[in-house]
Amino acid sequence: MIKIGILGYGNLGKGVELGIKQNPDMELVSIFTRRNPGSLKTVTNVPVINISEVEKWKDKIDVMILCGGSATDLPNQGPKYAEMFNTVDSFDTHAKVSEYYNQVNEKAIKGNKISIISVGWDPGLFSINRLYAETILPTGNTYTFWGKGVSQGHSDAIRRISGVKNAVQYTIPIEDAVEAVREGNNPVLTTRQKHLRECFVVLEEGADGRKIEEEIKTMPNYFADYDTNVYFISEEELNEKHSKMPHGGFVIRSGKTGMNEQTKQIIEYSLKLESNPEFTANVLLSYARAAYKLHEKGETGARTVLDIPPAMLSTKTTEELLKTII
Repeated sequence: MIKIGILGYGNLGKGVELGIKQNPDMELVSIFTRRNPGSLKTVTNVPVINISEVEKWKDKIDVMILCGGSATDLPNQGPKYAEMFNTVDSFDTHAKVSEYYNQVNEKAIKGNKISIISVGWDPGLFSINRLYAETILPTGNTYTFWGKGVSQGHSDAIRRISGVKNAVQYTIPIEDAVEAVREGNNPVLTTRQKHLRECFVVLEEGADGRKIEEEIKTMPNYFADYDTNVYFISEEELNEKHSKMPHGGFVIRSGKTGMNEQTKQIIEYSLKLESNPEFTANVLLSYARAAYKLHEKGETGARTVLDIPPAMLSTKTTEELLKTII
């Protein structure tokens, strides 16, 4: 059995806890939190431990799944815990992945551990499909659209702003742009032309709404490059209308082949998710299995999804894969 630890018990951590029940080769050993452990109500009866005691569990956990946010949690937690544990995380700030990889890689090598970073569906599964599509159709353009759905990372980034009590952010693809791509027109699209963002925000009492709206709209790597609408609503309305976490999106490669490259070819990969955190959690668990296998082989350092052979994600033997997948 692969012994799993969960660090961070928000929506993603809860999704991992549920997902482990579907993986017969895994068992959940413990959940680590910055909160008072006694205040958490979990689905399972595993120990809930304050994060200050995490180092005591170094020899009891095969893979630690880091479930913090990319804005402020993972930049610190990723490198720190990569030296103590084999880790898997969902760091999703695309512009900073290279920097983050280098920091985690250094610590994982130092600790003789494996860390698979930026695991999820984007970065993650969409990254793989972009690579496949661009390799198969070397002449063409790749387009990635997200939504309509709740972005956990962007919602978390808003909630970190002083004066924000709660918030949910939706990413919405612009239909005209999507259709132009699907028709093989190969349009040149700016970030702003592909998506818009809608933010539903509950303010703390006395907070300055204008200042917070400006801070959201100018936030680099998250909102500055998009048309962003901010709506201030009550907590009751947020809970009633925005408590679910759907998401999804698609990667489209519009390419050309043949004599004079006149033959249009379209590759499209899409996801339609009722629960973003539950789906992302299941992706993390698949790569936790790969991290365990790599560590058993004596490998160390950081990896991304592009470095992991697909067979390492599966519980099936090579013979079973040949018979059932190939």
